[in-house]
Amino acid sequence: MKKKLEIQLSKLKQLEEFDLDLEQYTTDSSQASEILLWAYNNRDIENKIIADFGCGNGILGIGALLLNAKKVYFIDNDKKAIKITKENTKTGEFILDDISNFSKPIDTVIMNPPFGVRNRKADKIFLETAMKYSKSIYSIHKIESKDFINKLCKENNFKVETIKEFKILLKKTQKFHKKEMKS
Repeated sequence: MKKKLEIQLSKLKQLEEFDLDLEQYTTDSSQASEILLWAYNNRDIENKIIADFGCGNGILGIGALLLNAKKVYFIDNDKKAIKITKENTKTGEFILDDISNFSKPIDTVIMNPPFGVRNRKADKIFLETAMKYSKSIYSIHKIESKDFINKLCKENNFKVETIKEFKILLKKTQKFHKKEMKS
């Protein structure tokens, strides 16, 4: 199942230009598949209403649709990202807006938010919005953010059940990047 999902997601059209201030980068199809299947096995995808916060090219939300999500909201404040997502799928609701304005009833949030490297704590609004509207959140963060995330969850009466560590492969997307790939 993972390999099939991974292959389907690897065929999606990618963003060609990445906004440094939005800390955009591609989500690897293998890692996206792993996260999606984890959520699926926890019964947080099939027949559920999903929100893909900071959807980029829509890889996580499209994966949820492939795993029989009832509905997916694709949310991003970058019109190029929403355009690419619409090219990758016609199914779902596309929302071009700041994440703080989201207010739809949902079951699960899946997201790869900005890490907060360029704009400190840029991931905070994503997490706070997710906690406000869902009890199930699957999110990608730098492991160095672990204490910050645990503290934020405690402040919002939200329970962290599992933190999985794995290497994320980041492709060279900015002129100042020195290597083609970084983990």
